[in-house]
Amino acid sequence: MKVVVIGGGVAGLAAAYRLLQQGHEVALFEAGPQLGGLVRTFEVGGERLEAFYHHIFTTDTTIIGLIEELGMGGDLTWRDSKVGFFHGGRIYDFVTPIDLLRFSPLPLLDRLRLGLAGLYLRRQDDWRRYESITAWEWVRRYAGQRALDVVWGPLLRGKFGDQAEEVSMAWLWSKIHLRFASRGSGAAQREKLGYLLGSFGAYIDELGNRVRTAGAHIETGMPVQRIALSEGRVSGVVLGDGRTWEADAVIAAVPAEPFLRMVPPLGEEYERRVRSARWQWALCYVLALRQPLSHVYWLNMGDPDIPFIATVEHTNFIERERYGGLNIVYLSNYLEPGHPYFALTPEELDELFLPHLTKINPNFSRDWIADRWVFKGPNAQPVIGRGYREDMPDPRTPVPGLYLANMQQIYPEDRGQNYSLRLGQQVAAMAMDDRARSGAGGLNADGEQA
Repeated sequence: MKVVVIGGGVAGLAAAYRLLQQGHEVALFEAGPQLGGLVRTFEVGGERLEAFYHHIFTTDTTIIGLIEELGMGGDLTWRDSKVGFFHGGRIYDFVTPIDLLRFSPLPLLDRLRLGLAGLYLRRQDDWRRYESITAWEWVRRYAGQRALDVVWGPLLRGKFGDQAEEVSMAWLWSKIHLRFASRGSGAAQREKLGYLLGSFGAYIDELGNRVRTAGAHIETGMPVQRIALSEGRVSGVVLGDGRTWEADAVIAAVPAEPFLRMVPPLGEEYERRVRSARWQWALCYVLALRQPLSHVYWLNMGDPDIPFIATVEHTNFIERERYGGLNIVYLSNYLEPGHPYFALTPEELDELFLPHLTKINPNFSRDWIADRWVFKGPNAQPVIGRGYREDMPDPRTPVPGLYLANMQQIYPEDRGQNYSLRLGQQVAAMAMDDRARSGAGGLNADGEQA
C-alpha cells in the first residue's frame, strides 16, 4: 500500500512509523519548516528546550513505550512536581492534601469540600456520565461557590476565556483523574512528572530518522494543495508546487481548517462535525533569567488582573545547569484566534507581562533577563463542550482511503503527546485493516499478506 501522510507532527510521525514497520510505502509532507508540530524546540545555554512547555505523566504509557522502543529510555527522568497557586499577592503550595488544608483563601469547610470532590473524581472511571454537565455547574454544585470563585473559575476563564462556562465536566474529569493517577498515596502524596533530558525534540528527531531510514519520502516546507480522487476513492495528493503524488490511502494529521481546504466534498454532516471544533491558540513568552523567579514549577494564576494564566518555571523541574545556569520561565496563555495579544511585538509583550512578575517576586528586575522569546501556536487547545462526542468526526472519512487524525479526536483528553501518538497509531492500523478487508493486497495490521 502507498500511503501519504499529511502533517509531520506527533500523530503524523507515529502513523508513518507504524505503517513502515509493516512494509508499506510512505510519503510524508509537512507544510512547516520542521517536523514535530507543537513539539518544536530552540536552544538555551547549549541545550534544546521546547517552545511550548512539555512533561508527561506516569499514565502516558504510549509515549513511554515509544521512547523505550527508540532506545532513549535512559534519558527519561521522573521528578516530583512542584505546583502552586497565586492568590492575593501570595504563592500557596498546591501539591499535597496537606497543602490544600493550608490554603487559607478558602474557609476550612470549602477546602474540605474541594479536596473531597477531587478524591471522588479520582475514583470515577466512567467519564461518559459527565458529558451532559458543564465543569462550571459541577464545581459549583459539589465543591461550592467559593471554590469556583477562588480556584476553578479563574483557571477555567484563564484557559477558555468567554467559553469557560461551556466546558464539559468530562474535560475536567480527565484532567483531575490523570493528575491524581500520577500521584503516590498517603497524606504527603506527590505528583510524578516525566521529562526527556535533551528535550522531547530528541525523540522527534530519532523518530524522523527512523522513518527516513525505513525508506519514507519526507518533505518539509511542502504544503498539500488538495487531495485527489479516482472513481470515488483517494488516488493521491496535489502538492503546493503542482506535483501529483499517487497514494492508495491518505492520512491527514492536520487541524480542521487546513483539512477542509484540501479535501473534496465530504458531505454536509461530516463537514459539520469537522467544523464544530472550537480552538484556543497558545502564546508562550519565554524568559531566560539570571535569578529564579519562584520555588514552584507550575504556578497557576488566581489573579484575573495578571495577563497570563500560569508561570511554568522549567528549571524548578530540570536543573538550570543544563541551560548554562539560566532560569527558564514560561509565561503561558491560551487565547481565542485573533486575540489582540497575537498582534503585539515582543517589546509590547514586555510592557504587558513584565510588570506583573514583581507580584510573584518583589525583587524581580529586568536586569535579570538574559534573553527572551515569543512563540505562537495555532490550534493548540480544543474547547470541549457538552455533548462533544456527538460532534466528533470519525477518523474514517466518507471518502474511501481518506483518514483524519487531529487533537479534536482524542476526547475526553484534549491534547498531549501521548494521545496524539496513540491516535496516529490507531489511524494507521485502521488504514491497514481497511486495505486488508478490501482484498487489494499488501500487508495487514499484523504484517501478513492480505
